[in-house]
Amino acid sequence: MSILECENVIRLYRQYDATVTAVDRVSLKVEDNEFVAIIGASGSGKTTLLHILAGLDRPTSGSVKIRGNELTKMSPDALGRFRGTYTGFIFQNHNLIPQFTALENILIPTVMTERDECRYEEHLKKLIAALNIADRLNHLPSELSGGQQQRVAIARALINRPQVLFADEPTGNLDRRNADEVLELLLKTKEMIGQTLVMVTHDLTIADRADKIYKMDNGKLILWKDKSGYRRNSYEAEMKLAKE
Repeated sequence: MSILECENVIRLYRQYDATVTAVDRVSLKVEDNEFVAIIGASGSGKTTLLHILAGLDRPTSGSVKIRGNELTKMSPDALGRFRGTYTGFIFQNHNLIPQFTALENILIPTVMTERDECRYEEHLKKLIAALNIADRLNHLPSELSGGQQQRVAIARALINRPQVLFADEPTGNLDRRNADEVLELLLKTKEMIGQTLVMVTHDLTIADRADKIYKMDNGKLILWKDKSGYRRNSYEAEMKLAKE
């Protein structure tokens, strides 16, 4: 069953006197508990598409549904409540609130959805231990390294146990060992709560763990790998280079 669907999504931007098509007639279905990776060159439209799928940006035209709920027809307040309940988002640039401690940043989604913090105590402990940030909880973002900030951002995205987790380069600021550890955490959480994971990544080694890989090319989305093992020839060449 599809948990996430988009149909004929277009996103246009005005740039000076020209119109730029960032997302060009994209249609996509993501199943429950599926891991989908989106690869592609910088500027190809990956992050724009991810923001639209997560309800952080609205398409110029087209439909986006999560659990059958049409995001494009929701009011800003209703959309905010829906995102807080059903989705999580890991931003490439962390987007932590600088005046809040690491712990306060992690707990923001629980406040936004008006849920009791104590319900998250055990889950919070597991996240903190898995991400190795127990000794950084009372520090401000400016007192954390880039990798530590990313781990706090990951904990924030996971604290509400979202049904769909969107991740924009979640391992981009981590070395190989830490990147692999974070991926294993995301996959473990995915299986533990039956979560769907949609990830933008430049790391082809990580992308190869996905059930499906799509490639963005000039705003268009192309299937690169699926569960049957289908792969485009150029993808095989790129994977070989990534592992050498």
